[in-house]
Amino acid sequence: MPRCRSSQAEFPSPVSSDMAESKALPLVILSEQFAKLPGIGMKSAQKLAYHVMSMSDGEAKAFADAILNAKKTVHLCSVCQNFTDKDTCPICSDVRRDKSTVCVVEDPKDISAFERTKEYKGVYHVLHGLISPMEGKSPDDLKIKELLARVEPEGIKEVIMATNPTVEGEATAMYVSKLLKPLGVKVTRLAFGLPIGGILEFADEVTLYKALENRNEI
Repeated sequence: MPRCRSSQAEFPSPVSSDMAESKALPLVILSEQFAKLPGIGMKSAQKLAYHVMSMSDGEAKAFADAILNAKKTVHLCSVCQNFTDKDTCPICSDVRRDKSTVCVVEDPKDISAFERTKEYKGVYHVLHGLISPMEGKSPDDLKIKELLARVEPEGIKEVIMATNPTVEGEATAMYVSKLLKPLGVKVTRLAFGLPIGGILEFADEVTLYKALENRNEI
């Protein structure tokens, strides 16, 4: 009676098959690092890793140095908590900006979205996240205390809550609003133009401008 081959031999595991591929380990590690970036899948990460290999030594060094230099020199603005390499960011340092109006956003990248409209003349405050119990993010993890500390010294009259129109964004806007109102600050929310579940980073200039123009008090 002939011996049966094992099921493992007939159906090799994906792990064994993958390990059989001849790839240089440093290239695999580089791909894995790229894959850790938001929005980058493994296929895209591999393309980026192979692109790095096509760079000259000088280009690769400049790329690596740019990453290290950014990590070393960029920190939070002492006023608005945006990223900067100075004590205060260019927007906070600009005397032409209206310091009495503050637009509160979740991430630094949201500021770039508003600046593209070329219509907003106030300043900003970055929370660096949203209240999210599911992700373990509490109000103490956000830059809310820093916002409250700005109200009196800067003579802030209006705070525009520009967090994304998601469950977490709405909850954060309401929480901050309750803290600001006793301080005599008008708190508004971005109005129509931004769909529920939408992301500010991907909104076009006209949509953001209309949302700013038609903001509502909360």
